Amino acid sequence: MKKELTLQNGDIKKLLLKYSIPAIISMLVSALYNVVDRIFIGNMKDIGALAITGVGITMPIVTIVLAFSMLIGIGATANISIKLGKKRRDSAEKILGNIITLSVVFGVIITILGIIYKNPILNAFGASENTLKYAEEYIEIILYGTVFNIMGYALNSSIRADGSPKICSIIMVFSCLVNIVLDPIFIFTFGLGIKGAAIATVLSQVMTAVLSILYYMSKKSDLKIKKENLTLDRDIVKLILALGISPFTMQIATSMVQVLNNNALKTYGGDLAIGAMATVNAVALLCFMPVYGISQGAQPIIGYNFGAKQYRRMEEAYKISAWSGVIIFVISLLLIEIFPKAIVGLFNKNPDIMAISIHGMRIYLMAMPAIGFGMAGSNYFLAIGEGKAAMFLSLLRQVILLIPLIMIFSKMYGLTGVWLAQPICDVIAGTVTVIMVSKNLRKHDGSNFSLFKIRKD
Repeated sequence: MKKELTLQNGDIKKLLLKYSIPAIISMLVSALYNVVDRIFIGNMKDIGALAITGVGITMPIVTIVLAFSMLIGIGATANISIKLGKKRRDSAEKILGNIITLSVVFGVIITILGIIYKNPILNAFGASENTLKYAEEYIEIILYGTVFNIMGYALNSSIRADGSPKICSIIMVFSCLVNIVLDPIFIFTFGLGIKGAAIATVLSQVMTAVLSILYYMSKKSDLKIKKENLTLDRDIVKLILALGISPFTMQIATSMVQVLNNNALKTYGGDLAIGAMATVNAVALLCFMPVYGISQGAQPIIGYNFGAKQYRRMEEAYKISAWSGVIIFVISLLLIEIFPKAIVGLFNKNPDIMAISIHGMRIYLMAMPAIGFGMAGSNYFLAIGEGKAAMFLSLLRQVILLIPLIMIFSKMYGLTGVWLAQPICDVIAGTVTVIMVSKNLRKHDGSNFSLFKIRKD
């Protein structure tokens, strides 16, 4: 009851700090799973440049797995927050039980299909004779851990809705430390190379899943995993998928764009351009995850107050989260412009790949501040149960605008055109998001919306 009253009556800024800081840590740690791998792989003697390109080729598959993780995790977490806001604890626990079963079902299917068709998939995703070996070695092991990957993400995400964001972040930090410690041991000490990086990542994902399950079996959790709730319920599955479909679609679209990017990069810049994109995406992850963490932290606040019909508090949470994201992106952009060589040099010091990476990074990420409004807006619609609106915004940025722009600009400007398409999409999508959120808030509250003024009751 104390947690629920806090969500309903507590100061929004303090609540956002309480929920966002652990979420930011969790998101950064989640990004580090991939980033740390790329740092160690990119610095492998003699083969680092080709090896990191191999990892870049596997990113669409990794993104597809993340899509299913978010489909279950974010869809379930948003529904749990809404159910708790309506004082329906039993329904929230049924959703929690269904998370586990759905994770196993989707994970097994992805693993089987991925292992059977990995070679033709990797070739279609931009692999060449020089890079296929590295891509295959890495992704095969990653696929074997898919069940734990999905389950760990989904259960850990739901811990925030249960009112324990600190524990959520502690689990993620511990799992990431396992990955960081094991990476150099498996890669260099045991001489496993790129396979070692994949093994370390899978073991850390297993750790996340196990610790999240142990949390729900402990006295610290309000919600409990119950055997009778493990049976899939059609209505609950529909609820989870309805709200999870937006981030799922976004990630699937991201995977499609990654495939298109890889092939365009291979055509106009060769294998090293794909490696450069892997580096740029790693930097982008580090920039995006804090902002995504803020949006995730705002989600239970917005969802609860929407259920309680406290629309002014809902609006305040959105605005604070949106502007916080913009500020973080501005700072990130300044660091990228001032220290590009130092940032790219973490991943690979090959002068050719560094030159491509620095040029691409400065163009690709130059409109980041606009993404702050987009991320906050997409999560706003998820939190209030309007999955279709959130899905449209995801499709707008990653499919409707980006794919045709990549195709057009790459033909017009070559490799530079591939980088340039993304910032143009970011600006347009950010503008559309603000307009849609404004209309939605006016519909519920009946008063004028201003992005620059926070109204309180």
